[in-house]
Amino acid sequence: MNTLSVRDYGASHGSHSHAHFQILVGLEGTLELEVAGRGQRIGQGDGCVVPPGERHDFEAMRGSRCLVLDTAAAGWARCAARPRRPDTTLALARYLASALQAGQRQALHVGPQLLLEAWGPDTPARPRRSIDWAALGAWAQARWQQPLTVADLAKQVFLSPTQFATRCRSETGHSAMQWLRGQRLAHAQQLRAAGLGVTETAQRCGYRSPSALTAALRRDFQRP
Repeated sequence: MNTLSVRDYGASHGSHSHAHFQILVGLEGTLELEVAGRGQRIGQGDGCVVPPGERHDFEAMRGSRCLVLDTAAAGWARCAARPRRPDTTLALARYLASALQAGQRQALHVGPQLLLEAWGPDTPARPRRSIDWAALGAWAQARWQQPLTVADLAKQVFLSPTQFATRCRSETGHSAMQWLRGQRLAHAQQLRAAGLGVTETAQRCGYRSPSALTAALRRDFQRP
């Protein structure tokens, strides 16, 4: 997903979080922003990267207008919280805002990548520790009776939950919990193919009941 927009903020307090990166560049006024307990102001030319899952509170007592990018692009995980080249970033943000308001749809296609390039990485990209997805799946398979979380998975590969969620999306095409559910269902299908009954399969794979397993198998069969 890559969604560019120009948004006006007012005195009404807002608070939420997203499963994706949100990047803000101030165009007019001042936006008071608090991200995961850290406060900052976004004035004209200021910017901020809000990582996935981090709750942020915001308000603009005298009004504020910002260019906002909502994106799942993993490259933003390597970017500083604020732009490295603020003048370049502001000039680009003004151009993109003008293009959006003029209905120039090309800005929606090229704008996100241009903004990422203008923002600049926090540090030079380093080789990433590879994730052995097969081994992680086997680890989860041995623990289906436990309420596994994204943090549990991330800990096994020495990443933060946010980093793991981003890597999972970029490398598997699924959210962390979608990937986990897929692993559980694949194991259940293997056991059923080997002749194990529905009840015992449900127990081994941590489903609440045989009917819950049957419903999951039916949904998977019906999926195009």
